[in-house]
Amino acid sequence: MSKYASVKEEAFEANMQLPALGLVVFTFGNVSVADHQNGVFAIKPSGVPYEELSADKMVILDFEGKIVEGDLRPSSDTNTHAVLYKNWENIGGIVHTHSTYATAWAQANRNIPIYGTTHADHSTSDIPCAPPMSDEMIKGDYEYQTGFQIINCLQESSISYQEIEMVLVGNHAPFTWGATAKKAVYNAKVLEEIARMAYLTEQINPSALRLKDALINKHFERKHGPNSYYGQ
Repeated sequence: MSKYASVKEEAFEANMQLPALGLVVFTFGNVSVADHQNGVFAIKPSGVPYEELSADKMVILDFEGKIVEGDLRPSSDTNTHAVLYKNWENIGGIVHTHSTYATAWAQANRNIPIYGTTHADHSTSDIPCAPPMSDEMIKGDYEYQTGFQIINCLQESSISYQEIEMVLVGNHAPFTWGATAKKAVYNAKVLEEIARMAYLTEQINPSALRLKDALINKHFERKHGPNSYYGQ
């Protein structure tokens, strides 16, 4: 048995959650799972329909994006995942989808404003949208540069990747991450719902106001603060 069997199984199960949660159509998405102890990650193979996936088809790569184990070509977004794992040592899973509402905001090149308490339960900030990639970056290693497009966006927004676990890539689509693949998938679904709610909010009231700070802090702290009381 491969010494990577566990991380491959975790990656397979996480990838299968994307169609189950309505976050992908056809093969438009991927999940990766990191094994920091061995310096590798597992990711979905490129263009393989979800109904044909299995744990043994997951591809293992190092954090430079070089294949360690696997016979199939890895996801076309592999180098983006590799860059994020190499630079953000505390994340264990990454999700990339083209889910409808989050992608629409990315295509509009807009941050998602924090309009309500559902958003505030998960973040105290607007969901940032990274500016479209420069022509010079596009001509280079596009997927590799996408990783830095994400990193630079958070740095320029003075937001830590541990403070907010989701981002929009301008003209492209969303990426989410987390300490585990399960959390990264959770964040992908939450982001899609936040994006949908924000879109509907602006349709109902184009002059809707950003949630006031007192409510932002209250809802975030009751779930994540030192004196949180949400859940069991």
